[in-house]
Amino acid sequence: MSQSNEMAQLLKRLDNLETRLAFQDDVIEQLNHEIGVHQQHIRELEEQLRLIGQKVKDINTSVVARQEDETPPPHY
Repeated sequence: MSQSNEMAQLLKRLDNLETRLAFQDDVIEQLNHEIGVHQQHIRELEEQLRLIGQKVKDINTSVVARQEDETPPPHY
């Protein structure tokens, strides 16, 4: 193999590597963006879950009287 042929192959390999690197950089940026979007959705869902839990707790305390506030059944 001649030296110019080897150099051409090396340049071709280098070009392929640079192309792959650019593609991978783009994919990483897209994935980072998606992670940010998902993290925001998770925060929103956590807040909604917290509010629902608080509402359930409030409903339980307002509907069900405390046992000591209940009058005993008539058979006592």
